[in-house]
Amino acid sequence: MLTLKNVSKTFNPGTVNEKTAIPGLDLHLDKGEFVTIIGANGAGKSTLFNLIAGSFYPDTGSITMDGQDVTFLPEYKRARSIGRLFQDPMRGSAPAMTIEENLALAAPGGGWLSHVSGKDKAKFRDRLALLDMGLEDRMRQPVGLLSGGQRQALTLLMATMVPPKLLLLDEHTAALDPGTAEKVLALTEATVREHGLTCLMITHNMSSALALGDRTLMMDAGRILLDLKGAERKGLTVDDLLRMFKENVGKALDNDRMLLA
Repeated sequence: MLTLKNVSKTFNPGTVNEKTAIPGLDLHLDKGEFVTIIGANGAGKSTLFNLIAGSFYPDTGSITMDGQDVTFLPEYKRARSIGRLFQDPMRGSAPAMTIEENLALAAPGGGWLSHVSGKDKAKFRDRLALLDMGLEDRMRQPVGLLSGGQRQALTLLMATMVPPKLLLLDEHTAALDPGTAEKVLALTEATVREHGLTCLMITHNMSSALALGDRTLMMDAGRILLDLKGAERKGLTVDDLLRMFKENVGKALDNDRMLLA
């Protein structure tokens, strides 16, 4: 479904600030795979997402999605097939607009707020009720008044109202308190399974990376250090990941954010 071949990206080439974020990466995802990605800051995770989403183009290599070469397809055109959530709960929704208006924009054929029917509103209420956050009774409330967790849950709902070919989750629970993060992660897994979505999820929490999805990638210096799935992934612990990282890199992982997550 998604294939990257020899994809590389260097920032500020030819200057003293030259930085190779991804030196040449190969990756293939089958349709319906739910893949978690872990790695320290600077490992290349967000750069990988930006390349897939079209936020910038690779220096070398190709990106194919659902049989189409999208390597140099503009970001706004890829957005029709890609849903994306960010770490910041403030992104992904319009704060001055109501919950109902945000959902109307995200719905199939959305964009015509004046044409939201009673039937549409009933569907919105039903979908909101699944979040179990009471938002179905606050549809006329501006989104800017919601908590971070409520906004992320709403953004997830908006991103999947028209099921995308690919869902990118860029540490979408990192800014939430532990209890809310756990709830949003459970909602995430249920949503991905319900729609059979192909999903890539970046997380610093190694336990979550092993507990969610079908496959776990560990990145370091722009490379995929570990690719774990099936029997090899089943039963792995955080200590196992730390040991495997040290065996592959030659030093222990020293990223406090990952170790304390």
